[in-house]
Formats: sequence, C-alpha cells, structure tokens
Amino acid sequence: MSDFSLTVRPGVTRLGWIGTGVMGSSMCGHLLDAGFTITVFNRSPEKAQSLLDRGAIWAEAPADVAAASDIVFSIVGFPDDVAEITLGPSGTLTGARPGTVLVDMTTSKPSLAIEIDQACRQRGVYGVDAPVSGGDVGAKAAKLSIMIGGQTEVVQALQPCWQAMGQTIVHQGGPGAGQHTKMVNQILIANNMIGVCESLLYAYRAGLDLENVLRSVASGAAGSWSLSNLAPRMIQGDFEPGFFVRHFIKDLSIALEEAARMDLALPGLALAKQFYEAVKAQGHQMAGTQALLLALASLSGVQWPNDKHDNAVSLA
Repeated sequence: MSDFSLTVRPGVTRLGWIGTGVMGSSMCGHLLDAGFTITVFNRSPEKAQSLLDRGAIWAEAPADVAAASDIVFSIVGFPDDVAEITLGPSGTLTGARPGTVLVDMTTSKPSLAIEIDQACRQRGVYGVDAPVSGGDVGAKAAKLSIMIGGQTEVVQALQPCWQAMGQTIVHQGGPGAGQHTKMVNQILIANNMIGVCESLLYAYRAGLDLENVLRSVASGAAGSWSLSNLAPRMIQGDFEPGFFVRHFIKDLSIALEEAARMDLALPGLALAKQFYEAVKAQGHQMAGTQALLLALASLSGVQWPNDKHDNAVSLA
C-alpha cells in the first residue's frame, strides 16, 4: 500500500473520534478548535456531551463513525476494547471505506497494533498506532508526546492533527513501533514514581517542608515530569486521576509480557507492578498513578497529610 494521497485540511477532512474520557475529551476538543468536523462515539454517551455541545456529531457505533470519516482516532481503556472497536462486528474496520485511516492512540499491545495493520491492509485501509504521554495535563494543554507507528506517508499526512494535540511528535517506525516506544515510557515512569514517592515520604518523616523541598530538587539533576507535576498533587492529598491506576497496571503488564517475549529480566518493572497491585488492593484502582504514595506510606505506618498542616488522608 503506497498510493496514499489524502491531504488533511480543517473544514474538508472529516474526522472521527472514539473514546471521550479523561484525555480523549481534551484531545478531541483541540481538533474541534482547529476547525475539523468530527463524528464521535463513546460507550457512555453522557461523557461526549461537552463535545456535542461544541459541534461534534454523535454516532451510534464505531462502524458509523468510520463510515462518516476519512480519519478515525480512538483512545479507549484496554487492548480488548481496542480489538472490539476496531475488529469487532460493529467496529471501525467494518464501516471504513478504502483509503480511510484508523489511528489508535490507546496504550495497547504492539502485537495488536500489527494485527490491526494487517487487517486494515486487506481492506485497503491504513492503520496507525499512536499512543501518547503527558496525562490529563498534557492533553488539556495540547502538549502531549505522541509516539507513532505506521506507514511514513500516512503519518506525515496527519501532521495537522498531531500538531493540534501534541508538542513532541515522533514517527518511531512501522506498525507496533509506537506501542513499543510507549512501553519504554511506562517503564521509565513506573520506576521513577517509586523514587518520587519514597523521597516525599523521607522528607515528611524528616520533618521538612515538602513544598520547599520540591523547590530545591525539582529543577536539579533529580527532576522529572512526575516530580514537577504529580508530587505537588501528592503534597495536597490530590489523588484524582490524570491517568488511572488500573490502566497503568495494564500497561505494566503489557511491558512485562513483551520483556518476557524478548528474554529480558526487568526486576524494577516487576517490583513497580507489584506496588501498583497493592494500590489497587487498597481500593484505589480508579485513582491517579500518584496514589502509589498511599501504598508506600502504609508500609511505614505513615498517615499522609493532605496539606502542610496536620489534616490526614485516610489510607483505607
């Protein structure tokens, strides 16, 4: 398939969007702001209402989204969801015409991205895997890092869409390469989050002012996105999701599966997954990934303050 010739232009190119959750709603909103006509679907219709109020068009099924679109973006929860909305009986591939582009931005399995690409090719459709990093903050600010796998000319043609949603846009290679890159990203985050949480616990037990500590360390060699963006939330006792714990456990499971397939021993990743399983067991699977602090605090009997005073957040 090398005859791709779609020119992407707001007001002309018809977009579809599936998945209007914490990140998807903001990402789709940026494309609306850029002037694109967008048809949307979400399993919970009420979560798409804000986009409909801004001019998006509702569809009853993923296949209907594809039938009305030149390019369909999706960002859902789990690999099984990706397979259902793409390859299922009412999936996008069923409604897609030859030449349509199906872009999955979910963090999913590299092997599934390759499977979808192969199924697309059989129907004259183009598949792209483009997972993102940056959480709700990056999605709202259109500053996501977008990691892309797919055919070069297709990826290049979608540049107006990438630019509306992200800041760091890198074509990593063929089908599945975007997902593999996202696994690298998640491994880095998982291990870094342990360090962020343990450092805050140390500072708290040592009696330091946590906000002052961040002022000293966040801009130095120890700095990281998680330290700058999530540590302030932890200090305030804000464990609302920018990215769900249950989805992060899914990502770490995929990374461990891929590592095993490649005969890699990644003990740090395995330990991080076990800690996040503990977060889930404590009832925080719908919290943000910064809730790892709660699991680690419980190991030392620390009741975490929700601000610089002595009020406490329950660990139950």
